Amino acid sequence: MAATDLIERLVEHKAVGAAPREELAWLAERGVLRRLAVGEILSRKGQPVEWMYLILSGRMALFVDRGTGPNKLVEWHAGDVGGLLPYSRISVAPGYSMALEPTEVLALHRDEMRVMAHECFELTSLLVHRLVDRARLFTSTELQNEKMISLGKLSAGLAHELNNPASAIERSVSVLTDRLEESEDATLALGMARLSEAQLTAIESLRERCLAKKASSRSAIEQVDREDTIADWLAARGLDTRDAPMIADTEVTLEQLNAVAAMVQGPTLNTVLRWAASGCAVRGLASEIRGASMRISSLIVAVKGFTHMDQAMVAESLDLTVGLRNAVTVLHAKTRDKSVKVTLDVEEGLPRVMGYAAELNQIWGNLLDNALDAAPDGGCVGVQAARDGERVVVRIIDNGAGIPAEIQSSIFDPFFTTKPMGQGTGLGLDIALRLVRHNDGAIDFESRPGRTVFRVSLPSAT
Repeated sequence: MAATDLIERLVEHKAVGAAPREELAWLAERGVLRRLAVGEILSRKGQPVEWMYLILSGRMALFVDRGTGPNKLVEWHAGDVGGLLPYSRISVAPGYSMALEPTEVLALHRDEMRVMAHECFELTSLLVHRLVDRARLFTSTELQNEKMISLGKLSAGLAHELNNPASAIERSVSVLTDRLEESEDATLALGMARLSEAQLTAIESLRERCLAKKASSRSAIEQVDREDTIADWLAARGLDTRDAPMIADTEVTLEQLNAVAAMVQGPTLNTVLRWAASGCAVRGLASEIRGASMRISSLIVAVKGFTHMDQAMVAESLDLTVGLRNAVTVLHAKTRDKSVKVTLDVEEGLPRVMGYAAELNQIWGNLLDNALDAAPDGGCVGVQAARDGERVVVRIIDNGAGIPAEIQSSIFDPFFTTKPMGQGTGLGLDIALRLVRHNDGAIDFESRPGRTVFRVSLPSAT
């Protein structure tokens, strides 16, 4: 292609066409014209980014694989600029760039960038504006992708957490139906027994003991032994041993059973024991249902507070204790799966901070999730918050293997990750850094084998 024809095409180019003609001539002279077939790869993940590409015709896209297959991160058309840009910090490609249709690009090598900045001021300025626009686009896209990934993790953990109390409610309701029927039958039989005042007093004492709160939980072996002992007691008196598990689940002692047996004998004693035990079982099951329902409610409150899904994105005065506690709650499933002990230590009277609640919660979620990944099975993660002068400092500490010294300078870089394929996007810490800065804060870390501390410092609101 003749140089004049290339210059004319550059004049029509959306990104650089406004530059002086002599600067476009410089670009045409230094650039390399390349023609790409459909499916041709221009750059690959992990390779150095050495070229700027002015798209003259056709269409290209950058694909990033986060372990679930390639996802299109951005698409370029005629008039766009891809690859390296002046003053860009990008050093390696985050994915692969591929032509989606026959495409022409004018490529300029990295070595020419310094010369261009010196000799082509207007052209460089236009490209820097493109850099800002691209950074804004990438930031928005990456943040949305990371939010969706975080939402997926949160949903999986929440489903796991909700399943336990929901199953407990279903199980308790199923048993409750039978126990209510037994209690009703026993109540009717007891009413027909025409017991004396002394007998009723003894029965009421037994009932109160049945309803007493358990002093401590018994092991499975202790519970079986107790059932066997009570079954033997019932059998020795010719009573129904099927009631042994219900009676054994209460705090009734053999001495109290003997006291009632001394006042009531025969079939009536069977009725009395079944009435007391079934009534206790009904109340116990109702208590279990209430506890499971409260667990579901607390999880919903924690997730709602963690995501701030019902609040506008405005800066407000925040109590960090709430956000940190919610982050620990919503990640409880992962904590339990790894048997990691998580501690939350917040200084009494901690000042409030001014910030964006959803953003700060995303920071805590990312950092805590990383700490749980780093901690060994059975390890420890600590979350601490304390005043430091006019600022509030949150520290998230794990006792994992630590971050190797040779990669510590790269961990905040976008797409950098040490996790296996499919387990990390390389965006969590990059986005955490941006969100911390958006909240007028600072983030740093220190790491050695056995102890890694991420430190987020935020200005106090008071």
